[in-house]
Amino acid sequence: MIIRNIESKIKISLLVSLGSMVTAAVLVAIGLNHAFRVVEESRKSIYVLDHGVPVLVQQTGQDVNRLVEYKSHISLFHMLFFNLPPDDEFMKANIAKSMYLIDKTGAMEYNNLKEKGYFNAILSSSAVVSIKTDSIQVDMEKKDFKFFGTQRIERDTRILTRQLITTGFFQDVPRSDNNPHGVLITGWKTILNKDIKDRHKNDF
Repeated sequence: MIIRNIESKIKISLLVSLGSMVTAAVLVAIGLNHAFRVVEESRKSIYVLDHGVPVLVQQTGQDVNRLVEYKSHISLFHMLFFNLPPDDEFMKANIAKSMYLIDKTGAMEYNNLKEKGYFNAILSSSAVVSIKTDSIQVDMEKKDFKFFGTQRIERDTRILTRQLITTGFFQDVPRSDNNPHGVLITGWKTILNKDIKDRHKNDF
């Protein structure tokens, strides 16, 4: 009888010990998980000095930043390609910079415009060509975009306003000094380029 009581007490003690160990392990796991989450959340909070005053800013996700970079890259390319003063060297420099941001479809469009005398017409008429980005639609899943812009061509006596819509795709590439966003535009084409206003300068 005494032996059975001892065995029962040993079993009870063993069960209690095992239960305590399991409980302790669960509590430690929960504590570590909570601590890990706190550390991760704290890493998203960054303090930036604004005139000597620390300001708390929140770190955004990579996808949000990448969308902004895609739009910035697309806008930059169109600015370089279509902002053209009557300066041959400046035009060539801008076009050369834009070619780092796009595949062969950029060079094909440039050669097409060159054959039509587009750039010579700008020089001969002392026209100033500029473009304003109206909006950019980006599909992150399909990796394609649609650019909406307004082109302004100012000559000595007239100002022509044109609507420009282009489409294309984009892919990620290694970043470089010539391509800081690490994006390459592919399959680029113009789907609309029409006059929307033509006025004499004296009308303004």
